[in-house]
Amino acid sequence: MNFIRLCNQIFNESVLDYHKTDHVDAPINNNYELKSIEYYLYLKNWIDAVQWHLEDIIRNPAIDPVEALALKRRIDKSNQDRTDLVELIDSYFYDQNKDVLVKSTATSNTESPAWAVDRLSILHLKIYHMQQEVDRKDTSAEHHAQCLTKLNILLEQKEDLSTSIQQLIDDIATGEKKMKVYKQMKMYNDPALNPVLYGKSK
Repeated sequence: MNFIRLCNQIFNESVLDYHKTDHVDAPINNNYELKSIEYYLYLKNWIDAVQWHLEDIIRNPAIDPVEALALKRRIDKSNQDRTDLVELIDSYFYDQNKDVLVKSTATSNTESPAWAVDRLSILHLKIYHMQQEVDRKDTSAEHHAQCLTKLNILLEQKEDLSTSIQQLIDDIATGEKKMKVYKQMKMYNDPALNPVLYGKSK
């Protein structure tokens, strides 16, 4: 099984598992071997699924401000966890290809394999939720048609993105593309770099 087929299988599994309870506090049931790439892919999509629904909740116009602030903090932590996992998955690719002889003509890609995989994970959630809209029985014919059109576009995107990521992975393995791991250098969570946290006067 190639890597992207594995990704799509695990992401689909995670999305379906999450929606068995459809609750942001449901415990994760990751049955893959701890610290395996399969384990990290499942965890990655689960984090994305929880954050997707946290983003829905926080947009409730009637939400209590105190609850909204707590949710915002939770979303910030989720974003950091997501970034850490992406960097970890990129480290997996780096280790897999550390002995590859990179060709002198090799070029860099606009994004790393793991950040492209991150987009694929989110795409699985978009497809699931758009399918839900298509399946609704309480909407107009216009709403149904619009959602069906969007669903078909998302499914096409999934196929195109899957093909492109696998091609990138193959190109890295043959030395056609360079593989580097770039840390995100996020500043807002770092008390040494965020002026609000280290008390810089305005």
